[in-house]
Amino acid sequence: KMFLAGAKNLESNKEWINELNVFPVPDGDTGTNMTMTIMSAAKEVAALGENPDMETLCKAISSGSLRGARGNSGVILSQLLRGFTKAINEHSEITIATLANAMERGVETAYKAVMKPKEGTILTVARGGAEKAAELLEYGATDMNQFIADVIAHSEYVLSQTPEMLPVLKQAGVVDSGGQGLIQVLKGAYDAYLGKEIDYTIQASDNKPA
Repeated sequence: KMFLAGAKNLESNKEWINELNVFPVPDGDTGTNMTMTIMSAAKEVAALGENPDMETLCKAISSGSLRGARGNSGVILSQLLRGFTKAINEHSEITIATLANAMERGVETAYKAVMKPKEGTILTVARGGAEKAAELLEYGATDMNQFIADVIAHSEYVLSQTPEMLPVLKQAGVVDSGGQGLIQVLKGAYDAYLGKEIDYTIQASDNKPA
């Protein structure tokens, strides 16, 4: 449910994310590309029914996002998900330690997949979140609710700093679009964790990649 809610939240904010898109080229498609990537995985997850085991779920998220990956931001998102799911697929329950480790694995996998990683992008935001998760774990965090809230808050802070890292963002007066997309996924997932009312239906898409 957390994954599906994250995907839906990204989808509902995709036009806004497109408008932020000035890096690496201002072609206004970051939101669309990230949405197509995560929705490809969401459809596979939705098809698993109510109670898939962790391994099956992880496989659907990983292979679905890799298959659907579009554009730079979509490819990076799919790699973040690939690393993340590799770290949790052997666990039946996700603890704070599992989550922190999975975030770190996601970041490592994504950085390795990019030829020349650029700071001030989705990579920086993901890394900021993973570093905060590791720090909270080290300090003995025990409350999952607080842990997720703190990780998201710090990721948003890192996102707010992206214009200081990429002059093109500062010039346009925007934060990084891919980083904002990732925050929307995290926020949607957190809403599901909190038990908020969410429509989990995933439409079969007729979007053809451009």
